Amino acid sequence: MSNNKMRIKKGDIVEVISGKDKGVKSSVMHAFPESRKVIVEKVAVVKKAKRPTRENPQGGIISLERPVHVSTVMLVCPKCNKSTRVNVKVKDEGKVRVCKKCGKEID
Repeated sequence: MSNNKMRIKKGDIVEVISGKDKGVKSSVMHAFPESRKVIVEKVAVVKKAKRPTRENPQGGIISLERPVHVSTVMLVCPKCNKSTRVNVKVKDEGKVRVCKKCGKEID
């Protein structure tokens, strides 16, 4: 994909709009713009068997979050507390994300 710009960043609150975790609001832990994926806290949790290592001498089954595509999540505006699309405005100090519903700046 030629346009790898994402309008979701680490620390944003997002709502899942499709998939098995639909409707869950949580924060973004990591963002991967090159693959257009994000890791959202408590979303897409899978169980994985881990072998014993020095850091984890017991080993066993652990839970971890898998990346989800950015199209399955929507940013939640901190001002109006609704999931919204994001517009970008260019100002003197740089680009600013803007909520499409209430028109307020997001960061």
